[in-house]
Amino acid sequence: MSLPVNSEDDPRPLPPERPDDNACCQSGCDPCVFDLYNDEVSRYRAALAEWEKRAAARQAEQSAKAHG
Repeated sequence: MSLPVNSEDDPRPLPPERPDDNACCQSGCDPCVFDLYNDEVSRYRAALAEWEKRAAARQAEQSAKAHG
């Protein structure tokens, strides 16, 4: 796997913005804005976990280059 050279090439994912409590109309929409938000949070968490793995690998690679 080829890692981005630095963090500017692979920015940390940003969490989705939570809808205002008044964004839900309370009429039972399917999907509700909060259902969509929860889906976005799940995607964000998965993207963040993958980014953290890449960042750790990048850091280990840089450390190995510095010490070896």
